[in-house]
Amino acid sequence: MAEEEVTPGGESPLVTVTFQRNPCQNKKYLESEPKALGVTQITFSVFHICSVMVMLANNMDMLSIDLTQIIGSVIVIIAGILALAAQSLHIPTLKACYGMQIVASSVSIFKLYISVMEIADTPYFCSPHTYNSSDVEHQCQAFEASTSHFYAEWILIHTVLIAVSITLAVYCGKVVNCCFPSEQIPMITVQGPPTQ
Repeated sequence: MAEEEVTPGGESPLVTVTFQRNPCQNKKYLESEPKALGVTQITFSVFHICSVMVMLANNMDMLSIDLTQIIGSVIVIIAGILALAAQSLHIPTLKACYGMQIVASSVSIFKLYISVMEIADTPYFCSPHTYNSSDVEHQCQAFEASTSHFYAEWILIHTVLIAVSITLAVYCGKVVNCCFPSEQIPMITVQGPPTQ
């Protein structure tokens, strides 16, 4: 899109103003620090998988819920790997990263919901009249406390992963121009008079 006026004598004007797409638009993705955010996604997801495995190994949770948590964490790990790969600023990789970040944020929201529901549905096995021995009651209360701490950690991890995924998706969207208009910058050209 150019605005150019020609003078009545057929000469070109001294100043022309044109609007061009920002040539550095694809570098907007690098402003989000994708290396740090991608590593954060991968690290937190691996930690979450390990803590789910600990819960499974100690029969502290249900297998069906934990399998969905593990599959969701694998999806977030893939999104983190794509965030690292998109540093090359290759447009198809950025588009893949954009799509996976949207999926990762949706998965993290779902996993956050499951974790909140697990805290709400955590059965409390220990009551003062259930056990005759104070040692067994103490162990039972320690078990309950550790379970609730795991769920609280999961809520914190999922909240961070939601924020990271949304941040990376926004920056990818700026580059691939799917949701944001392309940034136009004015180009001013000054033409000198012809030399004689």
